[in-house]
Amino acid sequence: MIAELRRRAYLSAMQVASWLPRVDLPFAAPSRPELLQPLPEAVAEEAEADAPAARVSAAPAQAEPLSKPASERAKIEVPRPSAATRDANAVADEAEAAAPVVKAVVTPPPRFALQLLRAGACAVLVELPTGEPFQSRDPSYLLLKDLLRAAGLPDSPQLIGEPVHWPLLVRGSMDQGPSAALEFIQSFVGARLEEQEPCTCLWLVGLPAIRFAGDADASLYNRELQIEGLGAAWALPGLELLMDEPERKAELWQAMRRVRQRWMSQPQ
Repeated sequence: MIAELRRRAYLSAMQVASWLPRVDLPFAAPSRPELLQPLPEAVAEEAEADAPAARVSAAPAQAEPLSKPASERAKIEVPRPSAATRDANAVADEAEAAAPVVKAVVTPPPRFALQLLRAGACAVLVELPTGEPFQSRDPSYLLLKDLLRAAGLPDSPQLIGEPVHWPLLVRGSMDQGPSAALEFIQSFVGARLEEQEPCTCLWLVGLPAIRFAGDADASLYNRELQIEGLGAAWALPGLELLMDEPERKAELWQAMRRVRQRWMSQPQ
């Protein structure tokens, strides 16, 4: 008892409020249970420093550990972005906002009108310059009649079906781009020709007829083509183009002299 009083006197003189012995002291009063729980800061420091087991205080055998009060639980520190990180994020956001938005390029549907005719042993797919059927006194129709007479074919061609206007629909989600136009025109011409007598040569008059029936371009004007499913074809400039540029007629006539042998031997 005297040793306990002396120990308390020493502690009071050193201004020590609480003190835990390393070993059980004789005649010492039991320690309060809450004093046996390690502080959160002490646990973190000991875990980081990996202190040896010899420095860990031995708790009295009779004292059972109690759950840590909610007020003494360790706080989770949320990392906060530094000033440099915030500046870098701001620069990245500004660059992303300033970057141009790339939109998919939507190709508008081609616009044209074609009429399929029959002149003797040949079929004629001709561009309608105004989009309307030919009239008997139209300059373009008179030029077409002159071309047929020069080729040795009947100059009064017969209509095969109604004119085809593209795009087919003014509204709607159906694909009406160049690929769809090519597939449709080739199918349309092939189906109409199957209903007729065998065709010796298919005239393609005008760039839309060459492009969407022959899958070719203006570089093949006055040349012969071989189209799968349609057979032999001959590409001609459009009637409006021939009227605007009469010098093209000389080259057309030279090409016609070579090609007309295809149908001259056929009955008209």
